[in-house]
Amino acid sequence: MDLRGKTLSASGFHSPVRGKIDILDDVLIEIDVAGAIKAIHRYGDPNYRTIRDAREATGELVTLPNGSYLLPGFVDLHVHAPQYPQLGDALDVPLEAWLQKHTFPLEARYEDLVFARHVYGLLVDDLLANGTTTALYFATIHQQATRALVDICLERGQRALIGKVAMDNPQECPDYYRDASSDAALEGTRALIDYVRGHPDNGESRVLPVVTPRFIPSCTDATLEGLGAIARECGCHVQTHCSESDWEHGYVLTRHGMTDTESLDRFGLLRRGTVLAHANFLTAGDMETIKAREAAVAHCPLSNAYFANAVFPLRAALEKGLHVGLGTDISGGPSASMLENARGAILVSRMLQSGVDPNVPAESRSTFGPAQIDFRDAFHIATAGGGAALDLPVGQFTPGYQFDAIVIDTAHEKGTVRLFEDRDAGEGILQKIIYTASRPNIAATWVGGRSV
Repeated sequence: MDLRGKTLSASGFHSPVRGKIDILDDVLIEIDVAGAIKAIHRYGDPNYRTIRDAREATGELVTLPNGSYLLPGFVDLHVHAPQYPQLGDALDVPLEAWLQKHTFPLEARYEDLVFARHVYGLLVDDLLANGTTTALYFATIHQQATRALVDICLERGQRALIGKVAMDNPQECPDYYRDASSDAALEGTRALIDYVRGHPDNGESRVLPVVTPRFIPSCTDATLEGLGAIARECGCHVQTHCSESDWEHGYVLTRHGMTDTESLDRFGLLRRGTVLAHANFLTAGDMETIKAREAAVAHCPLSNAYFANAVFPLRAALEKGLHVGLGTDISGGPSASMLENARGAILVSRMLQSGVDPNVPAESRSTFGPAQIDFRDAFHIATAGGGAALDLPVGQFTPGYQFDAIVIDTAHEKGTVRLFEDRDAGEGILQKIIYTASRPNIAATWVGGRSV
C-alpha cells in the first residue's frame, strides 16, 4: 500500500541515538505526499485522539495488525552488486587469491548486458525482500551494466548509491578486467555521475552517484588523484576499501609508506560522505583522521571473519565518535541479510572482548579490553548509523526524514520469531526480532512511503 499522504497507526522501534531504543507504542505517523515523515503523535498526546478520529473518518488511516512491528528500513553500506552469483562460494581462500581466481572473472562477465540485468534484478528484489531500503553499491568497470543497475533500482524503488568501479593498475588487475588507462577510469566515473544525475526517472534523487576507487592496490596514483578531484568537483559520496586484510593493509604500507587512511586522505578521498569498508587495521591516528574528516566506516562482520584476519573494534570506534554503519559485503560475506550481519556484529564483539584461546586462563584471555556490544548497538548501526554515515535523512522515524520502513510480522507461520505474552514486552520484543527474525517475518517494505 502506498502510504504517501496517509497516516500510519503502528507500534515499533527505532534508535536515533546509539545505545538507546525509542519504543513507539501505538503512534500515529503522518507521511506527506513526497514520502517524508510530517509528524509523529504518541499515544497520550493531547491531540492524539482527535487526529486519529479525523484520519479514520477521511479514510487516510492505515493500521498495522496486532503482532506487527515497524522498524526503519536497513541501510547496507557495502554491497558488491556483481558478486551476487557467488554469494556463499569461494570462502576458503585468502582475499588476494579470491579476487584473482573467483571475483575478477565473475565481474568481467558484466560486459554482457543481458547477464547484468538478470543478476541485478534478482539482487535488488532480494534485498528489498530482506528489508534493505538503502544500499551502497559497488558495480563493475562496465558503463552500460552499471547504468542498468541504476535503472533497476529506480524501477524497483530502492534507495541506492551506485559507483562504477575504477581499477586501472596493471600490476594488480588482470588484463581482461581493468580500465584501459587512468583517463578511461576517470572519464567513466564522470559519465556515470552525469547519467545518474540526468536520469529522467531520478527527479527525487532516489539514486545517487558514488566515486568508487576499488581500493588502493587496484588503482594507480594518477587515478586516485583524479578521483579525489572529481569528488571535490561533484560533491559526490566516495566509497572504497580501507585496511581490509593483512595483505591489503601491508600492500599500501609498502607502496605508499603510510596507512590506507593517510593515503586516501592525501588524495582528497577522505571527506564527509566517504564510506570506508572494513577498516580493520586502523591506527589510533587513523581513527582521529576519519573522525576529523567526518568520513564513515562500513563494518562488515561476516566478511571480516573470512578475509580480514582481524576483528574491527566497533565499540572503540563508536565511543570515539566515528560514524559507523553495517555492511553485508556481498559476496565477501555469505549472507545478504542485514539481520544476520547485525547478529554477526554482536558475536564478533563478544569474542574480541573475551578472547578465543582456551589454553589461556579466562582472566588473561582478552588482550583488547572492553569491546562487547549488544542488540541496541547492532540495531543502531543497521539503521540510523547507516543513515548518518551517508548523511541522508533515513534510518529513523523523525519528522523530516524519509519514511523508509519495514514491518516485522512476529506471528507469521513461516517466520522464526516466537513471542510469549507473559514474558516478552518493550525492548525484549526488539531483541527477539534482532536475534531470531528471518525473511518470512518481513511483511512489508516501504521506501519514501511507497510499497516496494
